Amino acid sequence: MKRIVTGIAVLLWAAGLLYGCTPQACVPTGEILPKITVGSDNYPPYVYLDHNGDPTGIDVDIATEAFRRMGMQAVFATIDWEQKTELLESGEIDCIWGCFSMAGREQTYEWAGPYMISRQVIAVNAKSELYTWGDLEGKSIAVQSTGKPEEIFLKEKPSGCPEFGDVMSLEDRGVQYAALDCGYVDAIAAHETAIRQYMKDYRADFRILERPVLVTGIGVAFSKTDDRGLAQRLSVILEQMRRDGTMRRMVGKYLENPETFLEVEKLEY
Repeated sequence: MKRIVTGIAVLLWAAGLLYGCTPQACVPTGEILPKITVGSDNYPPYVYLDHNGDPTGIDVDIATEAFRRMGMQAVFATIDWEQKTELLESGEIDCIWGCFSMAGREQTYEWAGPYMISRQVIAVNAKSELYTWGDLEGKSIAVQSTGKPEEIFLKEKPSGCPEFGDVMSLEDRGVQYAALDCGYVDAIAAHETAIRQYMKDYRADFRILERPVLVTGIGVAFSKTDDRGLAQRLSVILEQMRRDGTMRRMVGKYLENPETFLEVEKLEY
């Protein structure tokens, strides 16, 4: 399957070159680029507002450059994450982009990617006596509502999954970190990079458990009814950006060892 996916990407990339659509040629000179609305929420280091109130982060940088190569201007809209699918289907946004896990959602959306790897993990207070999943039996954990950890802990319950005393689903991603920091819950589950960013920004003393909840690819979601071919075109551009080093440079602005987050060929399909 990995060979097939890679082969398709290469063929599409080659087709783009045959039609003269290099990264430079795709950008109209002196023209106002058509806008494409990217729906996301606040999730450092992927998407957040800088000191001037402008969107920044890994996904903002990648999206801006990728759509520029497609001859489009990315406009970022902060959305209610729980309503992301409804906003996409209504046409209020063109795509969902913000450290969005593809696992288990392959048939729900039309995907571009994966373009990065993400580990979803469990974190606890560093001073706690919680070291393994088994130690979490009867404990409380905070997750983001509609996120993968919520689905895993409440519905899928894989082998070895602890029987939590309480799974607290929170709409605001940032609140779950504060809930652990203040001792309101025993653990949280989220993308490892986001947890480490919070630890860095707020000097929080968390410990990340060794066993991950999920290792998955993250991608860009379009509606199944979108007939513009944007997902396929974007997949080709994202692969170009991985191959020409652009992705490594952009991810490296925010994360150490960026190459480890770009090894999507190692994902099991």
